[in-house]
Formats: sequence, structure tokens, C-alpha cells
Amino acid sequence: MDTFTKIFERAAKRKGGPEALEQRLPSPKTTEDLAALSDDRYLAAMTKRVFQAGFVWRVIDTKWPDFERVFQGFDPARLAILADEQLSETLKDKGIVRNWPKIKTIRDNARFVMDVSRETGSFGRFIADWPPDDMIGLWDVLKKRGSRLGGNSGPFFLRSVGKDTFILVDDVVTALQEQGVITGNPTSKKDRRAVQDAFNIWHEESGRPYCQISRTLACTVGENYQGLPGDGV
Repeated sequence: MDTFTKIFERAAKRKGGPEALEQRLPSPKTTEDLAALSDDRYLAAMTKRVFQAGFVWRVIDTKWPDFERVFQGFDPARLAILADEQLSETLKDKGIVRNWPKIKTIRDNARFVMDVSRETGSFGRFIADWPPDDMIGLWDVLKKRGSRLGGNSGPFFLRSVGKDTFILVDDVVTALQEQGVITGNPTSKKDRRAVQDAFNIWHEESGRPYCQISRTLACTVGENYQGLPGDGV
């Protein structure tokens, strides 16, 4: 496994030099900013990611003001208690994507957010305090306790709110394979632990956020990722 210095040099060579590469790297929010973000904004971000999955992202972006209107600002306490009959009324509104299975996740994730808030004080505090050196553990919580937040949906949600995390998109996986960290897709607990350990080593060496290490790795092999503007990988 190469040092991060060598990885950065390789990425910079492919992307027009160190300064050009630096401009591509995302920056996470501070712990204070994450803790201050209200529960309704976390639920909104979860919902946006759920609807973006398998869909054209810009369509969801265009419709998002209507999502905010229809779901009344994503207040978890209000949405968590809706009956199916009440929730299904939203299917009549053409301003949103009328996908019943995904709409039901809003109520499920509202309950998830409220449960965590009761346990920790606020969902933002929970996200803020989770250590970056165990991001795969946070991914597991989102998958097990949230609705449709498995796979890369959980990491993309975290990145969208500014939590420092790597994301296992294709280019990052390919780079990790080239580094000898994994041999195939990191779906097993063993492989994901190996990935986390590698990122921890590079983080300790470089002092850089995990999101920047992730993006740099992606830049060593390609630029296929087409995600949210400015979020990087």
C-alpha cells in the first residue's frame, strides 16, 4: 500500500498539478456545525438521498421545493405519527415524485431520527460525535435503523450534510484494489474493516479529512463519478 504522499502525487499528475487537485477536494463541516443542524434538516437530507437513488438527481433537485412544501419542512414529530391514509394523500401532489415505497421511508426515517434524538439529545449531536475512524460503524447504524440508507445511500447522505466520510464509488473501489487493500467489491465486514483501516492509516499520515483522501484516491484512476455538485468522493 502506497503512502498518501505518493497517492496524492499520482492524482495531481493526472489532474493538472497539486493546486488543480486541491480545488477538487471537498471540506467537511465542523463538529459544532453538524451538532447545530436541526433534526428536520437531517430528515430532509435523508429523504433527498432516498429519492435520488436510482433516479435522475437533477429532477429531484428541481422538485425539492415542492417536497419541502408537501412534507411541511420535514418536521420529524409531525411526520412520524402520520397514518397510511394521511401519508398516501401526498401521492395526489404532482409536484413530487409519487413513489409510495419511498414516501413511506419518510415516516420510518422520521421515527429513526426521533429515536436517536431521545437517546443522544439530538440527531445532529449523534452524527457530530461519531468518530471518523469508524465510519463503517455509522454506515451500519444507518442501514439497520434507517430506511433505504444501505449501500452508498448512507455515505452519500452523510456527505451531503457535511459529515467527514469516504464513499465507496467505483473509482475509489478501483483505487483501493490497486493499492492491495481489497481484491473485489468491499461488501463483507472483513473487507470494509480493511478499507477503514487503510483510510485511518492515510488520515494519520496526512492529517487530511477522510473525504479528501477518498476524492484523491478516485482521481488516481478516473473521473466517472457524477454526484452532487461540489460534494466529491
